[in-house]
Amino acid sequence: MITMMHAMKMTIMNHHTLSGGLRLMLVATFLAGLTGCERSNSGIIQGYVEGEYVYVASPLAGQLQKLHVKRGDQVKEGAMLFELDNIPEKAAVEEAERRLNQSKATVEDMKKGRRPTEMAAIEAQLGQMKAALTYSETEMKRQRQLAGTGATSKEDLDRAVNLYDQNRHRVAELDAELQTAKLGQREDQIMAAEADMKARAATLEKAKWDLAQKQQTAAKSGVVFDTLYREGEWVAAGRPVVALLPPPNVKVRAFVPEPEIGSVHQGDKMEVTLDGASAPVVGTVSFVSPEAEYTPPVIYSRESRSKLVFMIELTFDPEVAAKLHPGQPVDVRRK
Repeated sequence: MITMMHAMKMTIMNHHTLSGGLRLMLVATFLAGLTGCERSNSGIIQGYVEGEYVYVASPLAGQLQKLHVKRGDQVKEGAMLFELDNIPEKAAVEEAERRLNQSKATVEDMKKGRRPTEMAAIEAQLGQMKAALTYSETEMKRQRQLAGTGATSKEDLDRAVNLYDQNRHRVAELDAELQTAKLGQREDQIMAAEADMKARAATLEKAKWDLAQKQQTAAKSGVVFDTLYREGEWVAAGRPVVALLPPPNVKVRAFVPEPEIGSVHQGDKMEVTLDGASAPVVGTVSFVSPEAEYTPPVIYSRESRSKLVFMIELTFDPEVAAKLHPGQPVDVRRK
């Protein structure tokens, strides 16, 4: 019997490398073999250590430039894990920064009036036209006086009047242009330029985010369970490079016989005995399965109910969980 138990425990120790269906078959066989010889061992139930790994990946593809960790390393939260080639992302950030600076300069320029030299040129033209207007006005008055005495022709008078009108309109035009030059661009043009500036700012933020994704840090403290790529290899987008096992993600799964499941509740304390350990550790029930595990879909008689089991999960303090190893078989006893 001891030989069979040892063999089945070794099978469960390695169950995480098997397919889901085969895993269920092995655990079912294990539980069936223990039904007759372990059920009477003063409340001991069987289980194993399970680890829920954190697979760290980049959402962008690239060549693995630097791997900062190796298997078995203990890492702290925020520690650098790996870096991918980021030359394209750096170039994108630089381009986005230049385009944003250009857009900012355009907006600032549109809010200002024209340059001082441009203003001086308009003012000079206005001064010239005012002088011309004064002269044409004098000439128009003189032609009217001459026309009253018959000393000039009607055509000369008309020509003087028309020149005066042209100069008057030109003065008004230049005066309006000068006033406009003192103002900035129209409000709708400024709003369009500001919208373009905001769009380029968003493009810059996206480029910076892409650049940041080319290096990944540990979201939680834990042990490096495995590294899946070597430096120099190409990593596809979303493919994990490092597998972490944080202590809070280590738990024990045990299987409670159906007659006893009603007395097990979330928050209960249980002792967990590990092979080779000098003393048991204490875990807390964090989950009780609502349905039977590893059993065929049949209608159960009263005699067959005792063969049903329900899975429970136990969690531990981080310092205790760090000493547990996924796949390790354990014995669980209610405290």
